[in-house]
Amino acid sequence: QVQLVESGGGSVQSGGSQRLSCTTSGYTYKNYCMGWFRQSPGKEREVVALLDDRGITSYADSVKGRFTISRDNAKNTLYLLMNSLKHEDTAMYYCAADSRAATGCWRLAYTYWGQGTQVTVSS
Repeated sequence: QVQLVESGGGSVQSGGSQRLSCTTSGYTYKNYCMGWFRQSPGKEREVVALLDDRGITSYADSVKGRFTISRDNAKNTLYLLMNSLKHEDTAMYYCAADSRAATGCWRLAYTYWGQGTQVTVSS
């Protein structure tokens, strides 16, 4: 049984930093995609940052240069370091995982999802 559990959300002031963590268990794909997604009220879920088993990362244009995705394989934990936070980064952030397809990782249809963690940036 695959489980993804996010933590690290909360309230932060604009310009501040926050690190999200996603601890995974039961996930055994050799070729995988893992990533962070977010959704705010009235908006569709969007890709924030992705990482695959080869270490290749990709980011939404809105977070490039501010957010960094990484993974600690020994701890089975995925991270999202968020710097220079803006009010528009306020959203529920989700961790997700799936096998890596020939088309890559950039998609919304992931198989495994965490429950989400709320990030609120006050201006």
